[in-house]
Amino acid sequence: MGRPEGVRPRAVALGIFATLALFSAIPGAAMSDPNAPERPPAPGSSQPHRRLKRGWIWKQLFVPEEDPTPQVIGQLKSDSDRGDSSIRYILSGEGAGDVFQIDEYTGEIRTLGKLDREEKAFYVLQAQAINRRTNQPEEPESEFIIKVQDINDNVPQFQNEPYVSSIPEMCPTGTTVARVTATDADDPMFGNNAKLIYSILQGEPYFSVEPKTGIIVTSWPNMDREARDQYLVVVQVKDMLGLSGGYSSSTTVTVTLTDVNDNGPTFQHHLYAFAVPENAAVGTTVGRIMAQDGDIGINAKMTYSLEDDLEASATFIIRTDPVTQEGVVLLAKALDFETKRRFVMAAEAANDHADTRFLPLDEFRDRTTLKIVVEDVDEPPVFLSPLYEWKVPENAAVGTAVGSVTAEDGDAFNNPVRYSIARRSDAARAFKIDPNNGTVTTAKVLDREAAGWHNLTVEAKETAQGHLSSSAAVFIKVLDVNDNVPRLATDYQPYICEGTQPGELVQLISAVDPDEPAEGHHFYFSMVPDRHINPNFTLRDNQDNTAGIVARRSSFSRRDRTQYLLPVVVTDSGSPALSSTSTLTISVCSCQPGGHCPTGGVRALAMSMGVSLQTLLGLSVCLLTLTVLSVLMLLLRRHRRKQQEGLEVDTKELELPETVSQKVLYYKEAGAEGARLDSCPGSAVPLRPHPRRKERRLRREDVRASIRMSLRESHLIGPEDDVFRQFILDRLVEADEDPYVPPFDCIRAYAYEGSGSPAGSLSSLDSAELGTEHTAGGSRAHVVRLSPWCGAVDEDTF
Repeated sequence: MGRPEGVRPRAVALGIFATLALFSAIPGAAMSDPNAPERPPAPGSSQPHRRLKRGWIWKQLFVPEEDPTPQVIGQLKSDSDRGDSSIRYILSGEGAGDVFQIDEYTGEIRTLGKLDREEKAFYVLQAQAINRRTNQPEEPESEFIIKVQDINDNVPQFQNEPYVSSIPEMCPTGTTVARVTATDADDPMFGNNAKLIYSILQGEPYFSVEPKTGIIVTSWPNMDREARDQYLVVVQVKDMLGLSGGYSSSTTVTVTLTDVNDNGPTFQHHLYAFAVPENAAVGTTVGRIMAQDGDIGINAKMTYSLEDDLEASATFIIRTDPVTQEGVVLLAKALDFETKRRFVMAAEAANDHADTRFLPLDEFRDRTTLKIVVEDVDEPPVFLSPLYEWKVPENAAVGTAVGSVTAEDGDAFNNPVRYSIARRSDAARAFKIDPNNGTVTTAKVLDREAAGWHNLTVEAKETAQGHLSSSAAVFIKVLDVNDNVPRLATDYQPYICEGTQPGELVQLISAVDPDEPAEGHHFYFSMVPDRHINPNFTLRDNQDNTAGIVARRSSFSRRDRTQYLLPVVVTDSGSPALSSTSTLTISVCSCQPGGHCPTGGVRALAMSMGVSLQTLLGLSVCLLTLTVLSVLMLLLRRHRRKQQEGLEVDTKELELPETVSQKVLYYKEAGAEGARLDSCPGSAVPLRPHPRRKERRLRREDVRASIRMSLRESHLIGPEDDVFRQFILDRLVEADEDPYVPPFDCIRAYAYEGSGSPAGSLSSLDSAELGTEHTAGGSRAHVVRLSPWCGAVDEDTF
């Protein structure tokens, strides 16, 4: 920024005035008072002490700012200074040596550069006068102030920029808009350098500003936001009260007019026409209407309504779109072109928040007319009822009429309609429908127990034009008829304990019937009529659809009889009544002390698991067999480990006569004592194949027999048992009739017979010598020489 004109001469004049004022403010600075008392003697002098007169008094000095030329601003002078340079002046304090410098001989104070009052306004310094010869102060140290004199060298600056303000539209004249504030770094106490004044450069005639305070106010009445909503006001500030040579700056104030509700809604058209097809769904948008409102925000919110036509108000509704403020006309009820083809109604739009300060209440609403035309659409036939429900007894004959449906074509053409049953709803083809009159009849004999309800879908289709169709639901309930006999509720397996007392309950039974009579089931239980009364059991009907089997005597024993058959007759209460006879098998059981039968318990467990007793026993046998096989395999592995040192077993099949089939086992034990069979030396000679001989495996019957025998042995059944004896005889017959099986003289036969067999054991496992011969019957005993095949001597092997 440039320096204003006329400042430099005034600053020089002020500097001269400050110099003159300095010397005038220092009494005795240039000369001493002749009547003044003498100075105190020098140190070490023998003169008496006298009070000295104050020789100098310093006041503040002035120096203009922003003057770069070094200049004398004042001079220090002591009364004792005779001009012989015996006094040395010393300056100390703020700026001494840097900003200010003193001549130690004359006491003149000079500036070393330009000063800035805005940076530092004054300096505090101390001055001393020292006698050069004695180096003692001639005067006490004195303090004085050098003040920097202000000049107009700063431009006023606006604070808190930018300025943004808002006022409501239509506000009265003189409404405060904003206040701008500017500051000037110059000295406000010295002249007019910092005295500011405000003015408007842009924004008139709408706004004005207070010259001294900077307050901006409106100066134009009824400013309309809808015409102009924003103004830019430029404010200027000048120092020196706006006089020539001062500085100035400007700022911009953005003034926004806020909206008030000074406009009402207005429709742009007096009539709105819409068309809607008669088959439009409820909720379909028919059209949109719009009332213009110059306001914004909450002042523009409006509500639409329909008036005049009560029927139309029920058929159509109007809602306000919150985003666009449009009135959305919606269909509220189904249309029918044949009933009504045109609707005329009035629509009104009204502001939600009316402000009567600006407009009358009637001007905050407006009306228009709506005309809605219904368009004709080809529609499908319409059933007189959306659903039908009929009843038919299950014993109805084929062709029985169940009911009839009716559908009509509502269009002006009134096309004929044909009926049909949707096949997906009647997969069993149990019903038929007359395509012309819609009568539904039975096509099959119905069974309520198989299907109690039939849900059909009947379709009606036009025979002309678009062949449109519609459907209706038909529910047919099949009424119950007593056509099923009652039966016992479950497969009862009753048992009676030995020692049961007369009158004790053996089994409680109940019955079931697939039929469902309206009054509920009632079953009657009885025994089969006979000439003689059953001496063992009687049947007691409890009259609650249950009956109890009661013992009539106490002499039940398994030795006498293990089972009793008891026929039971169950009769229902239908019309006509139906009955059935079931025979119960009552087993006699040696019950445990608590009255529980082990067999009955197993049977009950099997029934509760949903399996038969035979299946449960089979599973038990399988588990037992697996356990035994596992143990045998472990024992076999241990036995093989013991015989790894040299024991070998070779098995060869020898060709025997047709009447005898034998398997010979060869034993070899090196160095062993006792009679043992020696194997053939050298390699084994292959046997000559016999034409009738077949490779055979262990038959399944043998495995099953072993399992059954193991099970019997687990139950400790002795040889005296009939079943056991018969089993042994069957196995002997099998062995005798089949010439290709191994000899019956084996461990298995020995296990069957036991150690108490009268024939004794025929097994060679118990033989102590090789030469011993055993016979087990005439036809099964044969001695064969083995030397021709093995090459051994006659005495070695037989």
